[in-house]
Amino acid sequence: MPEGQGAARSAPGRVSAGPAACPSPRLPAAESAASAASPTPRRGAVRASVPQKLAEALSSQYGLVVFVAGLLLLLAWAVHASAVGKSDLLCFLTALMLLQLLWMLWYMGRSSAHRRLIRPKDTHAGARWLRGSITLFAAITIILGCLKIGYFVGFSECLSATEGVFPVTHAVHTLLQVYFLWGHAKDVIQSFKTLERFGVIHSVFTNLLLWTNGVLNESKHQLNEHKERLITLGFGNITIVLDDHTPPCNCSPPTFCSAISQGIYYLYPFNIEYQILASTMLYVLWKNIGRQVDSQQHQNIQFKFPGVMAGSVLGLTVLAATIGIVVVYLIQIGRSKTKSELALIMFYLYAIALLMLMGAAGLFGIWIYRIDEKSLDESRNPARKLDADLLVGTASGSWLISWGSILAILCAEARPPYTWFNLPYSILVIAEKYIQNLFIIESIHREPEKLSEDIRTLRVVTVCNGDAIPLASSCLTSGAVAADVASLGSEIPHVANGNMHLREGCGREAEEGSREGTPSPACRPCFLQGHAKRRVLRNIAAFLFLCNISLWIPPAFGCRPEYDNGLEEIVFGFEPWIIVVNLAMPFSIFYRMHAAASLFEVYCKI
Repeated sequence: MPEGQGAARSAPGRVSAGPAACPSPRLPAAESAASAASPTPRRGAVRASVPQKLAEALSSQYGLVVFVAGLLLLLAWAVHASAVGKSDLLCFLTALMLLQLLWMLWYMGRSSAHRRLIRPKDTHAGARWLRGSITLFAAITIILGCLKIGYFVGFSECLSATEGVFPVTHAVHTLLQVYFLWGHAKDVIQSFKTLERFGVIHSVFTNLLLWTNGVLNESKHQLNEHKERLITLGFGNITIVLDDHTPPCNCSPPTFCSAISQGIYYLYPFNIEYQILASTMLYVLWKNIGRQVDSQQHQNIQFKFPGVMAGSVLGLTVLAATIGIVVVYLIQIGRSKTKSELALIMFYLYAIALLMLMGAAGLFGIWIYRIDEKSLDESRNPARKLDADLLVGTASGSWLISWGSILAILCAEARPPYTWFNLPYSILVIAEKYIQNLFIIESIHREPEKLSEDIRTLRVVTVCNGDAIPLASSCLTSGAVAADVASLGSEIPHVANGNMHLREGCGREAEEGSREGTPSPACRPCFLQGHAKRRVLRNIAAFLFLCNISLWIPPAFGCRPEYDNGLEEIVFGFEPWIIVVNLAMPFSIFYRMHAAASLFEVYCKI
């Protein structure tokens, strides 16, 4: 008899000798021998995956072609190309949305016809809070579409029909897409995979083009306001031409049209966030096509508010203070040179203090993780990988602006008084996002706490063949769980002196940890053990969550010192610096909202 088969047959006998004994180390050898003996299915699986890899490559290239074509149309409209107008751009975007609507209707109809079939789901994708937030942003996007329809009705004499069709199509597209994401964001598609790859990737890049269109419209509005402030402050050495797209006809009544046009730009930040959130959820759906889902189900994440009073109060205080700072800034900036400088100094001082607090909180959270030796969850998870990639990728936008400001400060010949506040502010923006990314990425890779299950398992396995065994040094590998169990030793039944063995095992573990230089559970501060540690981490996550929402508000609603201080524009030139800011600012704004979403997930997971 081969040795591997003998091990495979003898292993069950050892396992059944005790009700809860540790598994035999020979089982993995038997499994590897059995898998090595039958390589044919593995080769067949490789051959079967080749067409799907090809379909994935083809669909991604199709999406990039559509995206590049849309970007060229957007660029042509932005630079006022003679042969390309706004109606051409809107026709292209409308056609893309109609094609996505047809695909979503076909997919939902096919899913409804086969609703009784058991379909695999990715429990990590499409969390309830994520679908709830995208629903909120979608509702505001529909309100934005209604305002655009009212704007079209007011200027209908001199606007093309496409400017009326586009908002109606966009509103229908938004409604159906939110319904689709609520019902199918967790799907792992296993049929019609090639067709579905093209449909999902088309939806991803359609939303990205709608996001780019919203960013461009909002950036044009912000740039016009910036140019008006420069004219008021008397910057004659900068060539200023207002990019005004007001229709060449009268609107009746004028006050109604003016209110609508102002309201449209205040709602653009929510529309921008909706489009990028929808594209990320659809991208995860695309990555899950044909994926083999693990049998282990994801633990349900629940929102728990108790125990985070300190972080919530401090974060809400920051949020209220930020709103006040933004209101004062928008009122004072551009009134006069003195008021503008005072507004800039006020903003920089407040931002410096806030970024230092956020950086300190992030460092403290990372330190807690460093002294808590716990295994990380390294399983394949497209949603989690996308979250980490987006955090690092979108942070590069504000890093680009900050490094530009630092270089301008160092190279400038004359430095206004607020320059010396801009320098530490730019450095702290770089450092704070670096620290926060480390904290979030490590948090989302941590296994959720399951203390109660570990204690129940310990109560079962303390009796093996009627004799007590020292489990703390052999079966329990988590230091945090061992510390919590040691603190709850009085609740464990005293069976055959099993409690004595448990305490001896914990003592040996503490001695070994102290010899290796790693803080043992017994040597850690009391606030870093068990529920106290989780309470501290929840407070940090709640505080950073509210702070990121606070830092999303200023650039999203027009408080942008990168425009208003004027120093970078003098060093780099007006147009080059405006191009840098307009390219990097959307990523910086999205970073704050995405970081807030990730921190909310971290809070619920701790």
